[in-house]
Amino acid sequence: MPDCQFSPLPGEALLLIAGPDTLKFLQGQTTCDTRELEAAGSLQGVYCTPQGRVVCDFLLLPLGTDTYALRMRRDIRASSAAVLGKYIVFSKAEIDAENDDWQVAGLWGADAAQVVSTVFGACPEGVGQLLSGPGYAVVRRDAQGTRFECFLESGGTAQQRSALEDAAAPGSEEEWRALDIAAGIARIESPLVDELVPQTVNFDLTGHISFTKGCYTGQEVVARLHYRGKSKRRGFAVAARGASGLQPGAELFAATSSSPVGHVVNSAVTGDGARALVSATLDGAAAGLHLAAPDGPALTLLDLPYSLDDTQG
Repeated sequence: MPDCQFSPLPGEALLLIAGPDTLKFLQGQTTCDTRELEAAGSLQGVYCTPQGRVVCDFLLLPLGTDTYALRMRRDIRASSAAVLGKYIVFSKAEIDAENDDWQVAGLWGADAAQVVSTVFGACPEGVGQLLSGPGYAVVRRDAQGTRFECFLESGGTAQQRSALEDAAAPGSEEEWRALDIAAGIARIESPLVDELVPQTVNFDLTGHISFTKGCYTGQEVVARLHYRGKSKRRGFAVAARGASGLQPGAELFAATSSSPVGHVVNSAVTGDGARALVSATLDGAAAGLHLAAPDGPALTLLDLPYSLDDTQG
């Protein structure tokens, strides 16, 4: 059997937007430049409040003529649709936050690209590139070609789904989330909606923000921090000895501080142990992070695949 794993991702969901004005609408509301979608295949992005606080992160991809999907965590789909819905009434586009005809799944491992090629007849060649056909879409998520996100329509992809399951060992959603954490890619979950500025979870470093596209909701705050300041909080990948209390929204402390210095953003528990993506002050991370209290369980900083030593925001 090829060296890879496959798993449905029920914690992910698609927010569908359809209509001729969809990309124009998203261009004025979100951080990604939708003019680049055709060439890029898919786009990572963020939707913010006017105050620059993140409502949701997403992966944008086309699913048909004038039909697009924003992949996001299921627990924030309804709230995200409600906020976007306040503004879409002026566009020739409609939001569907209840359609679950499409399921999200993950395929990862050394032979994942080989399996994609076998099942779908081809394989996306670059990060974010899209391979699609009737009832399916596949997005490559890393440069090495070891990680793919699969979108399968329930009505017509039984053969491909069965082929993926047969070709790969069964994996788990926790393992997929641990890969996001290792990649330093934050995901917004319900406890932290409208709480974080994009830079505090490194969205400016992970390709979620275009600083050249022009205006969008929250752009003034995000751009000011990027060009005129430096974020005092950043995202960090950490390991914990146990999973107790390691939940999104949980407070973090430094051993030297009685006030919180950050929060857990995402967590996952696999055979390799407990991992989390956290948002914390630079000083707090340097002093040593602890969960729930200054003398709480210590968290060990892990390496990220990109540098936090930026000079702008």
